Amino acid sequence: MERSITTTPSTRRWPTKVAPLLAALLLPLLLAAAPACARDYLQLFVMQPYLELHTGPGRGYPVTQVVARGEAVDVLMRRTEWFKVRTEHGIEGWAYEGDLVRTTLADGSAFQINLGDRAGFASHRWESGAFGGAYEGATLISAYQALSLTDHLKIELSGSQFIGNLSNGYLLDIGFSHVFMPNWRLSPFVTLGGGYERVEPKPTLAQPLSSSNETAYVGVGVRCYLARRLFLRGELRGHEVFTNQNSNEVKNEWKLGFAFFY
Repeated sequence: MERSITTTPSTRRWPTKVAPLLAALLLPLLLAAAPACARDYLQLFVMQPYLELHTGPGRGYPVTQVVARGEAVDVLMRRTEWFKVRTEHGIEGWAYEGDLVRTTLADGSAFQINLGDRAGFASHRWESGAFGGAYEGATLISAYQALSLTDHLKIELSGSQFIGNLSNGYLLDIGFSHVFMPNWRLSPFVTLGGGYERVEPKPTLAQPLSSSNETAYVGVGVRCYLARRLFLRGELRGHEVFTNQNSNEVKNEWKLGFAFFY
């Protein structure tokens, strides 16, 4: 049986409890991004007769540039199986990963690409996922994006929508997750953070008001590697909702879904 989500009339107010927490959580992300801005581009040397460059990240985009054997390209960014590169003449284009594996580094060693395996599951930069579950009895759909600060520590941003019999609403959370054994196929983790809850009651005779409240959460979960870049992730969270009244509310959330790393 679905439990109703209690709502209380509230007025819009400036963040007081969670804003400092969010600022503290964002600081490591900014510090981690700073060195990346000054990082040199990876330089690769073409060893095959030629390297084809497309105008976009896909086979459907035309080839407008060919890099000859012995010339170098700088790797600018990656999008799934495609790499954006720049030639010695300043021309940019997209190269397929299957072609780049035949290039070499400046020291003559072969260029290695993480095609998605257990090693990539344990150590990667980004991950994203989508889930289904429940929030205090209401149906929940959710998505998240995470940046790895280390193999064990990640900073996560998640957005969710919940749909109940009496109320609908949204959650926006940001926080940390700590993975205990990232090299295990089945690896447990814990999460900690804060965010906001927006509740919008469905029309009734009383016409209750919508409410927006700051929240803090703590959770536990497990990740299970499946294949390639895909893994299964499940999580339980407890949310402390800071209402306008003297007493706070505790709401439980569970979700299960698929995620991928890159």
